[in-house]
Amino acid sequence: MTKKILVIAKNNKVEALRVAVGLVLLDDTVKVDVLGELDDSPQIQEQLEVLEFADVPHKILVDRAKLIDTLAQDLIGSDVVYLI
Repeated sequence: MTKKILVIAKNNKVEALRVAVGLVLLDDTVKVDVLGELDDSPQIQEQLEVLEFADVPHKILVDRAKLIDTLAQDLIGSDVVYLI
């Protein structure tokens, strides 16, 4: 049975993206929600490229009004949540 995994990138965003990339190796569904803006560092760009290659959906949540609703829906629809 496949699990629905949500990775929330809050404090250490590059590490959260790395974790999401690693979870793709499992046979589970992975989604990423990024709280706030991402910097334009090479490390972030590299992880985003891998996520796009692996077809992992990711959302960058900046607008506080939409953030709460989107995050609540994603949390309810997930079996496992990682907050990094």
